[in-house]
Formats: sequence, C-alpha cells, structure tokens
Amino acid sequence: MTQSCVAIGDERGAWFLVNASPDLSSQIFNFPDLHPRPGESRNSPILGVFLTNADLDHVLGLFSLREGARLNVHATKAVRRTLDENLGLTSIMDSFCGMDWHEPPLADLAPLPEGEGSLMYRAVGLPGGPPVFAGDNSPQGHHSAAYFFVDRKTGGRLLVAPDVAGCNDGLAAAMKEADAVLFDGTFWSGDELSHVKARARTAAEMGHLTIRDQSLELLRGLQAMRKIYIHINNTNPVLSPDSPEKAAVTAAGVEVGFDGLEFEL
Repeated sequence: MTQSCVAIGDERGAWFLVNASPDLSSQIFNFPDLHPRPGESRNSPILGVFLTNADLDHVLGLFSLREGARLNVHATKAVRRTLDENLGLTSIMDSFCGMDWHEPPLADLAPLPEGEGSLMYRAVGLPGGPPVFAGDNSPQGHHSAAYFFVDRKTGGRLLVAPDVAGCNDGLAAAMKEADAVLFDGTFWSGDELSHVKARARTAAEMGHLTIRDQSLELLRGLQAMRKIYIHINNTNPVLSPDSPEKAAVTAAGVEVGFDGLEFEL
C-alpha cells in the first residue's frame, strides 16, 4: 500500500529501481535484498534508477539515496530538463553523492551502463504532459515512458508501465512481446477521485487510462504469464478484496499488485 516503486535484480545481486517513491526508505527496509552489504561501509546494491516521468511521487525517493555512491539515473531528455529546471535535481544531488544521467534508447535494446550484468533495456515513449509543477514552459519531448527489460541469460521479458495516458503502437507492441506486464492501475473509473476531493481532476486529466473503460480489455487479451496492476490509487475499489471490481480484474486474468510481490523471469 506504499507508493509505486519496482525493483529489478540481476544475476550479480545488483538492483535497479523503476521510480523512487517518497516511501523508498521503508520499502528498502522491508526488502532485505536492497539492504547494504555487510562488511562494507556506506554501500548499496541499488546501481540505477529509471524514471518513467517527473512526478514528485516518482522522484522524491532519490533524495533518500543522496548519501551513497554516485547515482545513475535513466530518463528522457524532457524528464531530465523538467527536474533540473524546476527542482534543481542535479544541483542538489551533486552537493551530496552526485549523479550521472543516461538517456534511454527508444528503438533497439541496449545493455545497462551499470556494469556487466545480463539485463538489456529500452524505453517506450508514451503520450502525456509534464507534471503540474512544471508550468507552461515545459520542454518538448517524451514526458512519460515505459521501460522494457530483457534478461539475456533467461530470455525473460518485462514491461513496466505505471503511467499510461494512452496506448500507442509502441506500447501495444511491447505489451505483446512481454512475459510479464506491470501496468498502470491508478484508477478504476475516470471520476473516482472527485468523490473524495472536490474539484479533483479526472483520470484523463492526470494522464491515466482507467481500468474499467480501457486497460482491462487491453490486458485481457495478452499472452503474458503475469499481468499485474501497479501504481494503484487509494480510491481504487480493486484494492478491496471482496469488491466486484477486484472480481472483474481477477476474471480477466490480471493481478492486483501488493507490497512485497516478487517473481522471477
């Protein structure tokens, strides 16, 4: 029930995060594989972070990593510029551990620049605008992206797409290729947030497909071994185990993600 963050490990015991949520400290505490290695001072098995967009819910956890080794952050040019121009992220992090930016490939798979592991990756550019704090002078380019990972040793293929405003051809193709799909489950319906918050934006205005009207049918027909909703808002009725919404998701062969969910590909 914490905020969205995905950890991906390789055969070396190295780990990579997809987004760094404000809850990252407690998430690390509750997952021993992300703990520092014994016998070493100030170390972390987390070698890199992949940002799907510049939302605060996905970047504030970077500050929890500021006192470790130099940090590798993967993001599109638009996401990087948004964070630097509005939050001064690089300047802040350079006052502590320092950070290296990596622009992800959008076409062919490439090995991760962090070491000699078996993982390959690419980004999938998605529709969507900048976060609300960015104002009117936001840079052009992809403000939202999914990430497609392939393990060269096992052949496992993973798609992580927590922020999906629309399904374009690139995303549809990646969903068909993947063995496991972690997909945007923020909202069940378009106006559910307005039931608890006056004048709240709709799901579409916030850059999310809804489960009821859009994504459940997209996922239902996939051949992937695991289809899992992540990034689930606390207004979403699929979180209630006895709800008809949860039953509809289960009947479609889709799982509702939960803290500590783990699997191998």
